[in-house]
Amino acid sequence: MPDRVHLLLDVNPQLGIVKIVGQIKGYTAHTIRKEFPWMKSRLPSLWTRSKFISTCGAVSLETVKQYIQEQKGK
Repeated sequence: MPDRVHLLLDVNPQLGIVKIVGQIKGYTAHTIRKEFPWMKSRLPSLWTRSKFISTCGAVSLETVKQYIQEQKGK
């Protein structure tokens, strides 16, 4: 999907998933703006603060991987 990113992460619970996602957003925003400086004036904020985080304990890892793969064509 052009406006979505799906990540499957295995995160140490002591670090916290919200902190890791924030770091990923910060790093990618910095990297994208470094490569495309014109975006700074057009998009003052590259990412929103929103995020959706879910655990996948109720389904198998393979099911989650398949779901993410299937999202590529939509």
